[in-house]
Amino acid sequence: MRRWLPGLLLVTPSIIAIAVFVYGMLGWNFRLAMTDKHDEVSEGSFVGLENFVSLWDQKRWGISVDHAIVFTVVFVAGALVLGWLLAFLMEKGIRGEGTFRTIYLFPMAISFVATGVVWRWLMNSGQDERAVGLNRLFDNLGLDFLQWEWFRNPDWGMAAMAIPAIWQMSGYVMALFLAGFRGVPEDLREAARVDGCTEWQVYRHIVLPLLRPVTLSALIILGHISLKVFDLIMAVSGKQIITDVPAVFMWVAVFDSHDPAKGATIASYIVLAVSLFVIPYLVWTLRKERRP
Repeated sequence: MRRWLPGLLLVTPSIIAIAVFVYGMLGWNFRLAMTDKHDEVSEGSFVGLENFVSLWDQKRWGISVDHAIVFTVVFVAGALVLGWLLAFLMEKGIRGEGTFRTIYLFPMAISFVATGVVWRWLMNSGQDERAVGLNRLFDNLGLDFLQWEWFRNPDWGMAAMAIPAIWQMSGYVMALFLAGFRGVPEDLREAARVDGCTEWQVYRHIVLPLLRPVTLSALIILGHISLKVFDLIMAVSGKQIITDVPAVFMWVAVFDSHDPAKGATIASYIVLAVSLFVIPYLVWTLRKERRP
């Protein structure tokens, strides 16, 4: 008892704080989502899952979900591919690796808000004489055909919105994959080469399979970030329907429409969507730790 008691006393405040301010608040949010408290005055009575069902009748909710899916697919795929390529170049031992590693990791030190402010200027939709940012660069280079509406494009705007997020997170993914590359024993690579494998076959059959845990971890981290993205969207485009996502819709419902029950319902859906990424990862991690 004397051995574990000091440790337990040390972490007890953290356990209480997490229980109250994380899981307690989540429970309160789900409870609020199951009431008809659609203004800030009434007490609200229990209505079950009515809010969860009726939300899908609203056109804006469907639009925000579609936008979140497009953003997630482009952001996760782009950050994984770019991060993997950067790590591959580092693993090949390019000159000035330390400098490049610092440059690629630097965006991680910047908040999504600051990133959004800069990329709002870079992705300004003005063209020709009104062009600034990237469109001005294309105009000066004589590449006028590359000028675009960026995030204001009704069809591909959310794909463009993922570009700043890819720029910010690809360095972090690079660090994960680089650690994975460096963790592959050189003896395995040499044994494969002695057996006649080409360099591509070494990566295909030895290195890439051993990187699956790293890939899964990166997928989980990027996935849950993309589903709850809020600050980047607000910094780039604000509360525009053309770039609406569930987190922005929740903000509008709570602080503009003053509808706590609707806001709590949207927040509950976001939590459930994030859980789809996080819970399988936790189960996989626990099973891995229990293996002898």
